[in-house]
Amino acid sequence: MTRQIHHFVNGKAAPGTSGRTGEVFNPSTGEVQALVALATGAELGAAVETAKTAQAAWAAVNPQRRARVMFKFKQLVEDNMDELARLLASEHGKVVADAKGDIQRGLEVVEFACGIPHALKGEYTEGAGPGIDVYSMRQPLGVVAGITPFNFPAMIPMWMFSVAIACGNAFILKPSEKDPSVPVRLAELMMEAGLPAGVLNVVHGDKEAVDAILHHPDIKAVSFVGSSDIAQYVYVTGAQNGKRVQAMGGAKNHGIILPDADMDQVVKDLVGSAYGSAGERCMALPVAVPVGEETAEKLIAKLLPEIERLAPGNSLDPDAIYGPVVSAAHREKVEGYIQMGVDEGAELVVDGRGFSLQGHENGFFIGPSLFDHVTPDMRSYQEEIFGPVLQIVRANDLEEAARLPSEHPYGNGVAIFTRSGLAAREFASKVNVGMVGINVPIPVPVAYHTFGGWKRSAFGDTNQHGMEGVKFFTKIKTVTQRWPSGEVADQAFVIPTMG
Repeated sequence: MTRQIHHFVNGKAAPGTSGRTGEVFNPSTGEVQALVALATGAELGAAVETAKTAQAAWAAVNPQRRARVMFKFKQLVEDNMDELARLLASEHGKVVADAKGDIQRGLEVVEFACGIPHALKGEYTEGAGPGIDVYSMRQPLGVVAGITPFNFPAMIPMWMFSVAIACGNAFILKPSEKDPSVPVRLAELMMEAGLPAGVLNVVHGDKEAVDAILHHPDIKAVSFVGSSDIAQYVYVTGAQNGKRVQAMGGAKNHGIILPDADMDQVVKDLVGSAYGSAGERCMALPVAVPVGEETAEKLIAKLLPEIERLAPGNSLDPDAIYGPVVSAAHREKVEGYIQMGVDEGAELVVDGRGFSLQGHENGFFIGPSLFDHVTPDMRSYQEEIFGPVLQIVRANDLEEAARLPSEHPYGNGVAIFTRSGLAAREFASKVNVGMVGINVPIPVPVAYHTFGGWKRSAFGDTNQHGMEGVKFFTKIKTVTQRWPSGEVADQAFVIPTMG
């Protein structure tokens, strides 16, 4: 019998009642391994009612005790790392080493959430006026929600719910229906860590569940990660319904390579950042911009032998460099972009289409692809491919190279490779992109800083995790106080004596 993946509501598994399910594949074999329940609006509403009931009591728990739950949860995730990583790899397709990285980067935000007593401290001004003091406090919003993508089924849920819950909110998680098992397992571990039932609920679903979240009046904030078109829809719809919304979208990150760069290190970084996790990362580096023809030729010469050594493998194979993409539909989409690049006149140096892994002929595999002589007017350059495809756009000088990411519709991340501190400093200051790496190919900030792009890579005013996350999941209350003085006030503090 095919395994059933249920919702997780009020601290326990909650079988779906809609009669609708989605197929969960093993990307390495192409086989259906489970069916996941798809919620109706009524099921989402029931989860919200549960969360509302639980949230009031959870908000009354002092921040130090909420932090202790996070400490325990962190330890439980670490204790179950191997199980979680294999489960993640079997549904997403990324290799186990990448799956452990996915989990670890989520845990780093959990570690930040363990410091929530400090992060929630307000401000205080003594003597703002005659006998007047002013202070502020951060309070939870109530019930909040997260809608997360398939490509990081552990990291991004933990980015959201750990901060939100530590701040005293209750959380509704709507993970991707493509790889839903790890989010449920994380919710189970939160219960084991001591979180009260109903504070964290997992509701699976498709657009019907998303729309129910966006329209439910008791959900006060929504955090989203996914494609830019859907991010914009989530932002607009949520805002129209009076919600606070942060919606992270797609990306087309560039790596600018100056002539003085350490080319051996650049090639190593490009191969890992462009092809790792089959390119299914919003912070992948799918565009290389060598400055000068000599730099471009040197880059190609060193890249080719490294790419030829790459081959996707079974996600559970410890020797595999990267695994399959998440679905047959996504493989078809990526291969369509490769053909688009050919039709637009780019030079396809390495063609990864048609790759077949012996013994896994039905798996969703794509070999590494490399394009040269890509130009900014090409649609395959303008749009996010989200697969193991690296495009080379040649530039004559740094000014031309810097214009590419600055003028691109997306603005998530960018990297520059150079030994020149002056060039790097100027570039980082002026480039029109939200996150910058200097000799760092994937500039995802550490947990106590914040993650967020610009332009069509992010909708909303607040970044994820760090203090920006705390601000997003709390509201400020400011108190101005003055205590009366004189006889009336003195009498109020008189302690009566027994006569």
